[in-house]
Amino acid sequence: MKETLPLRTMSWSRTGDPEPLLTREWLVANGRGGYASGSVSGVPTRRFHGLLVAALPTPIGRAMMLNHMFETVHLADATVIPLGGYERESGELEVNVSPVLSEFVLERGLPVWRIELGGTNRFVIEKRVSLVHMQNTVHVSYRVLEGGGTLKLELRPSVSFRPHEGRVVGAVPTEYSLNATGGRFEISGPSPYPPLRMFVFGDSPSFTIDGHEVQNLVYRIEKGRGYDHVGALWSPGYLRAELAKGHDVTFVASTESWESMLALDPAAAYAAETLRRERLIAEADPRARGGMGEELVLAGDQFVITPASRVVDTARAQAAGDEVRTVIAGYHWFTDWGRDTMISLEGLTLSTGRHQEAGYILRTFGLYVKDGLIPNMFPEGKSDGLYHTADATLWFFHALDRYLEATGDRLTLQVLLPALKDIFQKHMQGTRFGIRVDPEDGLLTQGEEGVQLTWMDAKVDDWVVTPRRGKAVELNALFYNALRLLSRWLREEEGEASALPVTEAADRVRTSFNQRFWYAEGGHLYDVLDGPDGKSDPALRPNQIFAISLTHPVLAEERWRAVMDVVERELVTPVGLRSLGRNHPDYKPRYDGDLRSRDAAYHQGTVWSWLSGPFVDAWLKVNPGKEEEAQRFLAGFGPHLGEAGMGSISEVFDAEPPFTPRGCVAQAWGVAEVLRALVKTRGIPRS
Repeated sequence: MKETLPLRTMSWSRTGDPEPLLTREWLVANGRGGYASGSVSGVPTRRFHGLLVAALPTPIGRAMMLNHMFETVHLADATVIPLGGYERESGELEVNVSPVLSEFVLERGLPVWRIELGGTNRFVIEKRVSLVHMQNTVHVSYRVLEGGGTLKLELRPSVSFRPHEGRVVGAVPTEYSLNATGGRFEISGPSPYPPLRMFVFGDSPSFTIDGHEVQNLVYRIEKGRGYDHVGALWSPGYLRAELAKGHDVTFVASTESWESMLALDPAAAYAAETLRRERLIAEADPRARGGMGEELVLAGDQFVITPASRVVDTARAQAAGDEVRTVIAGYHWFTDWGRDTMISLEGLTLSTGRHQEAGYILRTFGLYVKDGLIPNMFPEGKSDGLYHTADATLWFFHALDRYLEATGDRLTLQVLLPALKDIFQKHMQGTRFGIRVDPEDGLLTQGEEGVQLTWMDAKVDDWVVTPRRGKAVELNALFYNALRLLSRWLREEEGEASALPVTEAADRVRTSFNQRFWYAEGGHLYDVLDGPDGKSDPALRPNQIFAISLTHPVLAEERWRAVMDVVERELVTPVGLRSLGRNHPDYKPRYDGDLRSRDAAYHQGTVWSWLSGPFVDAWLKVNPGKEEEAQRFLAGFGPHLGEAGMGSISEVFDAEPPFTPRGCVAQAWGVAEVLRALVKTRGIPRS
């Protein structure tokens, strides 16, 4: 198998401004929902930054188990060089990494630091961080690339066991204890957290008990977002080992059993993870290989997980010969969301050759259907989903259609068909949250006061920022698409008589949609019809592109170009689509500040990366055969992969230049839809 060159490099000058080192982040995931993440500098700037966020069974969920590692190198001439540090409440960095960092590289998506040390002899040290796949185990490895002689490496691990999204008030030393036996170390903390096990592979390792607290540690990003941001960490002591050419040092920390965490030595563990990532690239659609495509294949792998918490669901799936899979919607704070999973499924699994896992995901969610709905989300540490969504279930039909198109798996269709028929009946009769077909025109309406059911779901306390109760344009586009798909599937599996009621419902939706949704004054579609006040909303939003982009477009073809011209002129940016036209009085150019300020702008202009995918679909329907030209709508994501969450795609961006990335630094549907659109615009698959 060919060697993959580094995919993303960030070089650094000793005299450079340290700010980029603090604002660029890295992320490694373990396939269970756990992860390691931090700023390139090593300074924790988010409460989510840590070397081991373990995915633990319900009711714990994801937990911060190893928060930080303070690293110090002792040279032969007695020079002591710290490699990382913290930011204090005073606003000053205790230690700045910029004088020693020369380069940061994502190598096959894994973070690598190149560190240059002065002194009597020049040394270049390489540091790597990786997680063992399907384990809550982190490896932090150090290697001398240049320089003669031996260094002393000192590592001080610091902890504060807590939910990964929990408050950062800090560790209470009396709640923690250290046990050491034969080079194995365990930190035990407050219930219900498991012990953190630690081991060092290297020459002459030793451990010195030296309890130490770090007080007034500031997480600068949390401060800017208006959250609790000053905390403390506790360290039981420090480890030392000799570091020289050919004599590497690897620190291992884990919540697994000793047998599991030490089953692979560092070299074997890294080789296994490297091979796994090479296979991901080799098995992806040929059009996804090379350049940005490969980066997105590896980024997409972070989101497809086997959840650690849902034991009952796992047992049910395995009894049928399946496995449970789901999709983490975004890092760091999102869990798995039904809507995001269904939108992301094609890009994350079908564009990457992971067809079997796509089937697992669809059949898993088929088990969750209740009252004609799939869950909107699974809260952290919970087994039961929340069903407050009107569109996730309709995206389920779309995801299944794309899966069947790619695999021809009729057995999965037959397994899910009873649930699909039930969804149709529940929507026709009416189900939760006022989701129902209006008998007057056959269109789908929804709404319950105080609940936001569409993807534009920002809510602050009792304030629903974008109240879209009524007949939302994308819901009816998705509903029509779902009806046409179900009609065809029923005709193929059960005959025309079974399909007829669904066909008639689809015909009625199409007629009413084209009669009612056209907003002639603006030359585009209404966003919502028949709101709570009886009025319709003519706001220019990107939701209308789904009336064109889906497999079965509900909008009459003669209006496609008019809609796309307006959307391209007013909403398209280099990194996605604005969520509201710039001439609207509620338009917000920036997504920043505290929670209330951010949510006020979340869908009021803020650019969403994932919308690039359906926009490209719709644009190519209006401009068939111009795939290469359509690549210009994705060009802005290449440079973006070198900022914010390096190697991944951010959730949102400011609505005006320079389109600053905001929100999650790694978002599933952003990665998935850009990857899918990239594959689509590269033309006919290569063999």
